[in-house]
Amino acid sequence: MATPAARVLQVSRAPAPREPVHPAARPARRRDRRGRGPRGPLLPAGLPAYRTRAERFDDLVLAAVERLEKRWASELDGAEFAVEDVPPSQPAPWEHGGVPLGRYFPSDAGLAPRIVVYRRPVETRAVDAEELEDLVRDVVVEQVAHLLARSPEEVDPEYSGGH
Repeated sequence: MATPAARVLQVSRAPAPREPVHPAARPARRRDRRGRGPRGPLLPAGLPAYRTRAERFDDLVLAAVERLEKRWASELDGAEFAVEDVPPSQPAPWEHGGVPLGRYFPSDAGLAPRIVVYRRPVETRAVDAEELEDLVRDVVVEQVAHLLARSPEEVDPEYSGGH
């Protein structure tokens, strides 16, 4: 099963807005030790560009799942989607060579079926942001195809499968 470090994503939620930080609560801006510029973050925490790579990756997975839910909502009801940074070092018995980009875990003993996408291997394979988005979508489509026992092309007609 997935390790406890997995971030389980909730598909039907909108990103939570960040609350503005009161100016008095921020640390005082200082110049760096040689007096060349301000120390501290370049972007305020309230801006969208402040999001971490992991948060942006979670958003890509959520977008891919929401896209599939428009067509397969009843079949995906109750399924969990999660993101882990790296796959476990013990490969599954059905995996032969290579690093998995995602896994499907069928429901077991009262646990819902779970699809896990591994962030670091996916990010490593993508050259730019557009390719990352396409690769995340393809990985999610492949794992949903395992869940539904269908071909990826049937799950998503726009599936490219070119990774």
